[in-house]
Amino acid sequence: MHRMLVKLGKFPRTLWCSRHPAWRGARMLLLFIICMLGYIMLFESSFIYFPSKYPAGNWEVNRFRAAEGESITRVEDVWMEAEDGVRLHGWFCTPHRWQDGEARPVESSRVILWCHGNAGNITHRYDKISHLTQAPSALFIFDYRGYGRSEGSPSEAGVYLDAMAAWRHLTEERGYAPRQIVIYGVSMGGAVAIELATKVEPAGLIIESSFTSIADMAAATMPFIPRCIIRTRMNSLDKIGAITVPKLVVHGDADEIIPYRMGEALYEAAAPPKRFHAVADATHNETDLIGGEAYYTVIRDFVLEVTSSEPEDD
Repeated sequence: MHRMLVKLGKFPRTLWCSRHPAWRGARMLLLFIICMLGYIMLFESSFIYFPSKYPAGNWEVNRFRAAEGESITRVEDVWMEAEDGVRLHGWFCTPHRWQDGEARPVESSRVILWCHGNAGNITHRYDKISHLTQAPSALFIFDYRGYGRSEGSPSEAGVYLDAMAAWRHLTEERGYAPRQIVIYGVSMGGAVAIELATKVEPAGLIIESSFTSIADMAAATMPFIPRCIIRTRMNSLDKIGAITVPKLVVHGDADEIIPYRMGEALYEAAAPPKRFHAVADATHNETDLIGGEAYYTVIRDFVLEVTSSEPEDD
């Protein structure tokens, strides 16, 4: 018996000896995991933000022409500064109608403030801009720091400052009242729009194809990553319930990037008044293409409805 115990006692020391193949393999695996997690933490931003810098994109959209009587959108370059001093660029877009060989402005007292997604820049949204301005409505879309012609590098705190700078441009520089502004956030921009709407009170809020939080997105796409190492929060699920203005949540039920259930969860967590519009068979980047005119009608009707109140007396 004594000899048997001695032999059994020697087994662990043999197995975990630094020279044992099993221990070397375990150490290599542990080292790989530590390096991988360290890499993810160090380069976290590169997994979230995918900016296209100027001159990528089509920056000459004002050269477009239209047939007689057709609608067209004209853009004005806007430069503004975030609270931390970062210089930002955007487009102030206005509806026009082509008459007698020129684009003539269409009057509108409302504006959509668009917080775009995590990839590309403002130029990649021009076709959609042209549809949204047909409400009629002006539209202000800006590039986050590090995108397009904007300076700096993106971060969660930074993109929130950028959205506030855009809001201040509309209210302080252009004189729009909050009741004339609808905040519109798409994909990652939904998280930016929700954060902004917790700080200001627009006429309404539109959230399209957006997530509940970055941690939830990480769990859905890379479940092997511990949530505790993720520094970016963008926790929209915990914020949206505090927003009292009318809300429209739009999501494609075939979204392959941000699960449809996240759009449903945001809607369920939102306080009334609210509505949900599902775009059947639409993937993440096809809500407008698959949704077609019915999709644009839902958004335009919402914008018109929430901004239709008469101006208050001064």
